Amino acid sequence: MTTPPNLKTVIVTGVSQGLGLAIARRVAADPSYRLIGLSRKLTPGYEALIAEYGEDKVEFHPFDVSKLDAIPPFIRQTVDRHGPIWGMVNNAGIGKDGVLATQHLTDIQYMIDVNLTSAIVFAKYASRSMLSARAGRIISISSIIASTGFNGLAAYAATKAGLEGFTRSLSRELGKRGITVNCVAPGYMVTEMSLGIPSDKMDSIKRRAPLGLPDPDDAAGAVMYLLGPDGGKVSGTVVTVDGGSTA
Repeated sequence: MTTPPNLKTVIVTGVSQGLGLAIARRVAADPSYRLIGLSRKLTPGYEALIAEYGEDKVEFHPFDVSKLDAIPPFIRQTVDRHGPIWGMVNNAGIGKDGVLATQHLTDIQYMIDVNLTSAIVFAKYASRSMLSARAGRIISISSIIASTGFNGLAAYAATKAGLEGFTRSLSRELGKRGITVNCVAPGYMVTEMSLGIPSDKMDSIKRRAPLGLPDPDDAAGAVMYLLGPDGGKVSGTVVTVDGGSTA
């Protein structure tokens, strides 16, 4: 397969499964983009994308986003190979539930590093090439829990609320250079992260969504809108995809 020239480079973290893989599929299918996917391991779903679109259009790099020192050299190497980054999608995330009073500090710090600090560091270094190009998109995956809260997810909610505050502030820094910065906040979706929710809680969650619970592809569509030309005047906002549960 011949790769078209002048593809826009889009980095997506956490592409192994769930929402990250759904975003990766949408980015790979768009003829405008080169996809660079990061996760700790290569999964069959992502491997299928490489087979379908070719290694020149779909790359994979094993990456642990909690290793913050590895982010700057990775971004530099990517820019050296492909030129300015067009899209930075901070999707990697982890949720550990439990009463805050008994949570281990190591678990709390790990959630902060993966969900919040890594997104800040990726945005910091990716935005440098965007500033030179005077164009780019930074999109981070938040959660409705950032605004609604949820029993047993206090630390997780704090990381996502921090991500939204970071997004609003950064949008003001970068807007004059043609760079948009936004969040997508999915509601509860049936993914690997939500399988541990007890069935009675999940039934209650489903009843609160008049349109039904979204699936990962619904949230991936919001990401694609923000990446594309139609999202060029949208910045500093949170796009909620939750089936109407927080209306």
